[in-house]
Amino acid sequence: GVVQFLDKLDNSAFTDDDVKVLEKFANMMGRFFQITKNRERLGEEFDRIKQKYLQKYTIVGESAIIRKCIAQAEKVADSKASILLSGESGTGKELFANLIHEHSRRQNKAFISVSCGALPSSILERELFGHEKGSFTGADSRKIGLFEAANGGTLFLDEIGEMPLDMQVKLLRVLQEEAFLRIGGTSLIRVDVRIISATNQDLEKMVHEGKFRQDLYYRINVINLKLPALRERAEDISDLVTFFLKKHKQENQPIKKLAKGVMTHLAGYSWPGNIRQLENAVERAIVLDEGEDLTAQAFPFTDYQPPIEVNVGATLKEANDSFRRTFIKNTLKSTGENRTQAAKILDVQRSYLSRLI
Repeated sequence: GVVQFLDKLDNSAFTDDDVKVLEKFANMMGRFFQITKNRERLGEEFDRIKQKYLQKYTIVGESAIIRKCIAQAEKVADSKASILLSGESGTGKELFANLIHEHSRRQNKAFISVSCGALPSSILERELFGHEKGSFTGADSRKIGLFEAANGGTLFLDEIGEMPLDMQVKLLRVLQEEAFLRIGGTSLIRVDVRIISATNQDLEKMVHEGKFRQDLYYRINVINLKLPALRERAEDISDLVTFFLKKHKQENQPIKKLAKGVMTHLAGYSWPGNIRQLENAVERAIVLDEGEDLTAQAFPFTDYQPPIEVNVGATLKEANDSFRRTFIKNTLKSTGENRTQAAKILDVQRSYLSRLI
């Protein structure tokens, strides 16, 4: 910018000393304006990040069942007890884990999430506990693990039912002792971490089958919150659709609306993939439908599915295979033949889904 000084009060010429003082003043003003501009830019960036955060972690719905779940989550937030969130895939377990964190005394510390089913045992161990330099091939430097990073805060263990048994032993030891060793380390590291776990499986049944450690189950299941499937809170679908229409609006485009009768169409669908499937369906409709209003054709998978017919003389295995094929086919149709998304909804590996097909 430019600062212009026109006249001195006594109408005399500017001296060299005057010029030096004015130059310093101009530089100070320049820095001031730059700081002000940066503050405005940082404020806008903060608002953008905050809005993105709120969109990611907002729990939408006014049904009695979801309000009860929210009240329970807020009630137990300040407890030090471990919490297990259970419910079908796509019901919003990470949202509730974050809600608990934000209403606890740990809210100003880290909230870290890790999927226990997405990583092999050896890699999961490195992620959770970190490692020392040279502790294995490729360990070129020390790395802190998620337990250290979450110290003072909350660690969310998603899909804990998928955790291998050998890792369950190591996790249990940390929860009991509140301390651990990095891989290759010799110094005990003490941590204060709130554990929130989540599963879409029946862990009690897995305990009886020997697939999940009983002592770990009791350790993580001090408080259990069961989240409802979307079909159990169908009255929230309207609010959820409205929220997703705003969240996924196209840049420089108005927020799309639903054509008459479409909301009833959506509310009548069972949504096997729950909220995650609904959000993906709305986003897909916004991107692919070129009309101003979204019609029922933008959600083709919600069409009525006729009952699965099986010959009365079929064996139980044949009936089960028939149902499984039809169920997978319908799920694939609901995702636009996206096998990765269908695998997430069905809670199976993509490679396993491909074998089933």
